[in-house]
Amino acid sequence: MGRLSFSCLFPASWHFSLSCQVLPRLLVPSFRQLLFISLVVCLIGLLYLLLVAAKGHTSWVTTENRFHRHLARVTDLDATDTSNPNLNYGLVVDCGSSGSRVFVYCWPRHNGNPRELLDIQQMRDQHRKPVVMKIKPGISKMAKTPEKASDYLNPLLSFAARHIPKHKHQETPLYILCTAGMRILPESQQEAILEDLRTDIPVDFNFLFSDSHVEVISGKQEGVYAWIGINFVLGRFNHVHNDDESVVEVHVPGSDQQEAVMRKRTTGVLDMGGVSTQIAYEVPKTEEVAKNLLAEFNLGCDAHSTDHVYRVYVSTFLGFGGNAARQRYEESLIQNTATRNKLLGQHVGETAESPLPDPCLPTDLQDEIGPSPQRLYLRGTGDFDQCRLILQPFLNRTNDTQTSLSGIYQPVINYNNSQFYGFSEFYYCTEDVLRIGGDYNASKYTQAAKGYCATQWKTLKERFDSGLYASHADLHRLKYQCFKSAWMYEVLHSGFSFPTKYKNLKTALLVYDKEVQWTLGAILYRTRFLPLRDIPQESLKGAHSHWRPSFSFVNNHYLFLACFFIVLLSIMLYVLRLRRIHRRAVQRYTPSSVPWLEQGLGSPTLPITL
Repeated sequence: MGRLSFSCLFPASWHFSLSCQVLPRLLVPSFRQLLFISLVVCLIGLLYLLLVAAKGHTSWVTTENRFHRHLARVTDLDATDTSNPNLNYGLVVDCGSSGSRVFVYCWPRHNGNPRELLDIQQMRDQHRKPVVMKIKPGISKMAKTPEKASDYLNPLLSFAARHIPKHKHQETPLYILCTAGMRILPESQQEAILEDLRTDIPVDFNFLFSDSHVEVISGKQEGVYAWIGINFVLGRFNHVHNDDESVVEVHVPGSDQQEAVMRKRTTGVLDMGGVSTQIAYEVPKTEEVAKNLLAEFNLGCDAHSTDHVYRVYVSTFLGFGGNAARQRYEESLIQNTATRNKLLGQHVGETAESPLPDPCLPTDLQDEIGPSPQRLYLRGTGDFDQCRLILQPFLNRTNDTQTSLSGIYQPVINYNNSQFYGFSEFYYCTEDVLRIGGDYNASKYTQAAKGYCATQWKTLKERFDSGLYASHADLHRLKYQCFKSAWMYEVLHSGFSFPTKYKNLKTALLVYDKEVQWTLGAILYRTRFLPLRDIPQESLKGAHSHWRPSFSFVNNHYLFLACFFIVLLSIMLYVLRLRRIHRRAVQRYTPSSVPWLEQGLGSPTLPITL
């Protein structure tokens, strides 16, 4: 019968032939052949698992982290279990201009991973309400009697002490941070109030408190804390991300790596209050021009790790809040109208019978502004576009490129890969009356604002009386909604230069049904080194090798199993080869293999030469 021949010249020269008599044996393999095929299949399967292990494990970790984040948002609304011995506590007192508030936070013991932050949550009482207390007036009222500053804060700290287990007081950090009200005081008065707090607070309370725990923080610090708090609640500091989550290329400050790293995109913050407007966002790439305007900080407990190093631009614009802008606008109306009347010999706006037309008030709304000698009477015309044009000079823009309000330099924003949250007036302007809060759409917003401004004041009041607007909207909101709508639009698009087609702005009052205060970011930043108590030094030294997100304890098991099966397969193949060599040797020297014995012949004569 014929033979089948196979040959190949590349990548190596080889040739073999197969007899047709052997083919039936291949079709009916022996037990050893089946075992060998099974081992090969197992090996291929293990190699496949190894290839997809990293991706599968990352997906599993991401899913688990998402579940825990969702669970944390749910359990954060439950009453805090003060009987839990592994629970830690912290206090932040916000000493503002109109009053002071104490916030009580809690967090479980750190998990030992130096790349993860503390899981800080706001403490809730047995009724599931946040443990917060506010007193009035502001601490700046103690300027003339600084020795009473500690007595002023005593009710707040006593309230917090009652909610925290007494045996935890000594390890509970207390931070007293003063903001706008204290900033306007002379430095000598500030220091007198702070010194009284440093001296008396440790006497009356047993909290973890030092001289550095009480200070007057700048507007920049307050903005950074607010940015930290928002992004922490949104989970943007967890660098394990899924494929459907947005990432950004970041040149990490202080990193030895020359190449940029890809990590989860953080959220920018826009906040317009009554007096000021603030913007804060991460700057992924280094800009030498704006270096003095940026805040660079490390949220991680390991000073040598750059996993949580951020570069944030923060700028606060005094006089650009909703109420302050309206006041500047009214002062301008009074001054310009008086000058015009004097030049032209007119009396426009001096009486209710001859009011000054104001495009920034709803149609037919009559209003009075200014003190008695300069009283000015207004009548709304409700022209949103005209109001916008009138307000543009109040932005104090310059001809310089890459600047915002008052000509302040603004680092580049990647509008194609960014996200912002708008709080306070950004939310009130879109939701209280227009009822389109949430995802911001410039086209829908301008259409709604135009419709509101053009509506008769009488109709607006009827709608208000019928409860068609938000529950906390009042007549003051109705009167100045048209002005504030135009002012917010101009600040966003003309001041901060956001494109009208920008789709990633969300106006909000709450995040995950919680009001996020800058105090959350403050305690997160100021307690960043506390995890060092729960991390062994060996783990910290080897943090860069022991806590890789793509290589874990589970992956080590896969590697061990693969090595084990490879060694086992090699041993079995070696044993089979030894058996084959042994069988051939036996067959070569067995008596049946000698022809003259099988034929019954005599032994052949062997020539012997002497």
